[in-house]
Formats: sequence, C-alpha cells, structure tokens
Amino acid sequence: MTAETIDLLQAARTAYAGDREALDLIDRLEVRLHEPLRLAVAGMVKAGKSTLLNGMLGERLAATDTGECTRVVTWYRFSAAPTITMHLRDGRVERMPIRRAAGLLEFDLGGRTAEEVEWIDVGWPLAALRSQILIDTPGIASLSADTSARTSRFLTPEESPSAADAVVYLMRHLHGSDIKFLEAFRETAAGAAQSVCAVAVLSRADEVGSGRIDSLVSARRVAQRYERDGDLASLALEVVPVAGLLAEGARTLRESEYIALRELAGLERPARERLLVSADRFTRETDATGLSIRVREDLLSRFGIFGVRLAAALIRAGAANSSELSEAMVQQSGLLELQEVMSTHFHPRAATLKARGVVLQLDALTRRSPRPGLDAVRAGIERFTTSAHTLRELSLLAHARAHGLPLEAGDAADALRIIGAEGVTPARRLGIADDAETAELAARVRAETDRWRALAESPLRDREAAEVCAVVIRSLAGIDSEVGASRSLRPAAHVVAPSRPGDRPGQDAAQQSEQDERGLRGQKRLKWRALLAQRHPLR
Repeated sequence: MTAETIDLLQAARTAYAGDREALDLIDRLEVRLHEPLRLAVAGMVKAGKSTLLNGMLGERLAATDTGECTRVVTWYRFSAAPTITMHLRDGRVERMPIRRAAGLLEFDLGGRTAEEVEWIDVGWPLAALRSQILIDTPGIASLSADTSARTSRFLTPEESPSAADAVVYLMRHLHGSDIKFLEAFRETAAGAAQSVCAVAVLSRADEVGSGRIDSLVSARRVAQRYERDGDLASLALEVVPVAGLLAEGARTLRESEYIALRELAGLERPARERLLVSADRFTRETDATGLSIRVREDLLSRFGIFGVRLAAALIRAGAANSSELSEAMVQQSGLLELQEVMSTHFHPRAATLKARGVVLQLDALTRRSPRPGLDAVRAGIERFTTSAHTLRELSLLAHARAHGLPLEAGDAADALRIIGAEGVTPARRLGIADDAETAELAARVRAETDRWRALAESPLRDREAAEVCAVVIRSLAGIDSEVGASRSLRPAAHVVAPSRPGDRPGQDAAQQSEQDERGLRGQKRLKWRALLAQRHPLR
C-alpha cells in the first residue's frame, strides 16, 4: 500500500512541477505517509479528554485545567528529547519552556491567548508515542464558538479531508452533538471509502454509579445500551467505558500516594466506610485517620472518590506494593479494553489508514487545482478506492453493529471474526490458537474459503448476504496470501455492492505486508520535508 502511494505522490509531483504550493503539500503528504498513525482524542467540553490522554501516555503531559492551553489543538509525538513548540497563527514558531508543577507539565503561552496559537507540538521520549501520534483537541459544543471551531477545523473541515487517521471520541451521555460530530468525521475521514475509523468512549465512567465501588459495572451496561443505538453503532466501532481519572492516577501512581492509600485501607471498616461515604466527608476534619486534609484533598484530586475507595479495596485484597496497586487499578479503569480495541482495529491497519488520508488529500488537490497530465494520478486514486479492502472491513464491522448481518447467527459470528472483529492476525481471524502451525492455518483457510464460496453461490442467497460473503472471501484471500496456503484461491463469485468499492482477492494482504522499501530511501530528503510538514500539521 505504501509503495503504491509513494508512486502516486511522484506522479502528482511531476504533474504539478512548478507549482510551489502544490509541491509543498505533496512533500507534507509524503512525510505523513511515514509518520505513525494520527489518533485524535475528541469530545464535548469536560468529557475528560486530556485526563484520558495522560492515562494513555502513562505520564501527566496534557493540561487538564481550564486554562488557555486546553483551548488549543496539541500534538504529542515521540522525540528523543523533550521539546514543546508553539506554532502561531501568523506563521511564527516559538520554543516553549519545559516546566512541571506537582508532576504535571505546564504550558506557558507567554501571555498570548488561544486565539493567537494555531497548534502546539510536544515531543516526548515515551514508548506509547512510537507507534502513534496522539492529538488532544478542544471541546466541541463549547460556549466559546472559537474553541469549538478549532476542533471542527482540524477534524471535520468542510473542504478537505480530516487531518486525523482515526478518533477516540469521549462522551458522558449520548447527545445529538455527538452523533453530528461523528457523522461529520466519517464523511471527512473516510471519503469515498465510507469507512468507520472511530471508537466511542463512555468517559468518566466511575461517575455513572455515583462513585460506588461497582460504578464500572453500571457503566458497562450503559455502554452496551449505547452500542445498540442504531445511529451511534453505524458511526463508532465500539463503545468502551473508561474511568479516565483512575487510569491517569494508576499509571502515574507515586510511592507516597500508595502509603497514604495503604493507611486508609488499614482503618477499621466502620471508620473507613464513614470516611469514604462522600467526597465532602473525606476531606473534613477528622480523628479517624492521621492523613492531613491536604493529603486527602490531593488523593481526591488525583483519583476521585471512586479511585480512593477502589484503591483501599484492592490493597485489602492483596495489592502489596505500589506496582501491584497500579496494575490492578489500570485493569479496573477500562484503559486496557480501550487499548485492545485500538490494537485490534486501528494499529494493524495503520498503513492503509495513513495511505487513505494521503490519497484523499491528493484527490482534493486535483479537484481544487485541475490541470493537464493528471490522468495517472486520478487513475491511482481510483485504484486505491476500489482495492483498499481493509477499509471495507471496518465499514462492514460498523454496519453489522448497527443493523446485524443477513446471515444465520453462527455464520454471522464467523463472518465478523474473519473480517477482524477479534483481531487481524491469521489465527484470530480463523478462530484457532495463536501459536498454531502454518500447516494448520493453511488447512483452515482452505476449508473456510470453500465453505464461504458455497454460501455465496447458493441460489437461495439474496444479494445483500452475497455481498457480505464476498467481503469475507476477500478477507480469506488476504489470510491465504499471508500464511502462504498451498493452492491459489480462485476469485469469489462476482458481487458488486452499490456505491461501494469492488475487491480483488489477495491484493490487500500483500499491500499490508510491504516493508516500505521505496518509502525509506532518501532519508535526508524526508527529514527536510518533515521540517516543512511541521509548519502545516492540519493538512
């Protein structure tokens, strides 16, 4: 996929020779193709975006207050050394000082307002940023129209594709604004492929049950109800409940905090329960504990009343040190489930998702600035649109969540597994052990292919069901290419879905398995273009 996209960029570079603005855009697109996946975190005001992002990073970098910096789009990318760079709307670029207060990174805009800043770029040496660029966005549906406009301009621009490859969308309750935003993102991010590249998060999940110890159980029931909502199900791949404050606190837990929480856990049950009955009671003057009011206020700020209650319970259950408590709290927060969803749906498809963003930008360029000599570029764009089977899988997954599949229950479950609902490795798709031998994988993919061809070619099969079978067979062809089954798979019965791209067996798996050799040549050229790209990250 990457090699073909680089060839497409080269054809565009030839066609637009002499057009400096177009060539600058093409250079930025080539840099984007070699960057990690761009994953934006979005949602309404006070949904907990920055807090969750800190939990994902494992470090308190994103500002969580209501200051000016929370109203600016902020990028977090891997860097060998910490850097913070402010890009102003007038085109100037300034380095920002690196300061921390109470463990949280501080952003000093130098007296400027958010309206004067286009975006902030944070480079940090974190393992979590090697495979993805995380982008914190201002809240939508804000009382400040300019604040909401920044996120809309970045994620759902009216005249160009989205600058993000995928989005984690936070919501506390399902509102019309949430549906409207996700619909706009699908249109701008997916383009002609009509793919779904969003996962919804029921944020601040610990508040669903008013901070009770079983709050996340209640939150999961709410999330499941939202998953059955027809409008949302067609726009987001899954709905995951996450207690962001708990995740952030757990991943940045300090030894002194563990000691304080251990003291609370050691109180007699009646005294502990009276103290933890509410946030207000917890921070009152009391003789029940030796912890000062300031320490208890800090614990409440870091973990919330739910987190404090949970930590005490986990310590009493056997969390013997800060590392064990941190691990147990992360497991309870929902963060691991969210990471699993991203690892299942987004990261394995990163090459295709990035190529899609580049191709859509090229398509917008050819429409905006038509000229002779673009036939090869337009043909390449059309080939991508009709062959990117990975995007078709994501679309079918979302469709299945919203409307189900026109198959028997067992066949429907198998179809979803094969197109990647449970993971995209051959073993996960085929439903066998992860350590299965190649011969077993090859035998299973042959058997599944024969079975699905028979289903597709049945005279009793209606058109919609046959289209689903064609997608499944196309996915099986990709698995076959990856594991090297011993015989070629003949094409599936010809089924053309209305207003959807056609598929060709075997191509997408080969695209996904490329090592981008051509894309890695000319490192000095890419580094130079990367510097230019940082001036225009919103493209």
